[in-house]
Amino acid sequence: MTDDRRPSTAAVPDADRYLARGARVGIRPFRPEDRAEFTARVRESAELHRPWLAPPADEATYDAYYARLQEPGREGFLICELDGGSIAGYLTVNNIVHGAFRCGAAGYGAFAHAAGRGLMSEGLQLVLRYAFGPLGLHRIEINVQPENTASIALARRNGFRKEGYSPDFLFVDGAWRDHERWAITAEMLPPEAP
Repeated sequence: MTDDRRPSTAAVPDADRYLARGARVGIRPFRPEDRAEFTARVRESAELHRPWLAPPADEATYDAYYARLQEPGREGFLICELDGGSIAGYLTVNNIVHGAFRCGAAGYGAFAHAAGRGLMSEGLQLVLRYAFGPLGLHRIEINVQPENTASIALARRNGFRKEGYSPDFLFVDGAWRDHERWAITAEMLPPEAP
């Protein structure tokens, strides 16, 4: 175990390595051995991500990113297709605060080969259920640049509500960018379909 919440996936068979499964995707933690596939997917998806995201596109940057995900207050999830196990996207929950707040800030990205197929929506729902269950959170926030219509549509489709607007909120692509604040709480998540 890497800590009390993260099971090691090193010796776990592929069929059993997911923290949660949907109809088409499963979620699991990042692993060092995901480096080659993840960085290749990032390079293939550069046009899709620009200018919104800058995920690690080479081995050294991936290793540093992976190390940060091991820090307290962070959780990283790969969204993988159950048919074949390829990485469709990723979602991180950062700035996790427990106690009375029980909140985290999520960031996510789909890879080009999976975009527009509904895999990120399914993966986001799995991560939300995991965050509101085993991680013990009550609220997940996302901050999205207003022009990033695909990300806003994903948030809206998955039950997030718009809560505000933050000028000059995050330094992205060489400048301080305005962001919309979206959030969801455990009570807002619809019950799982039987």
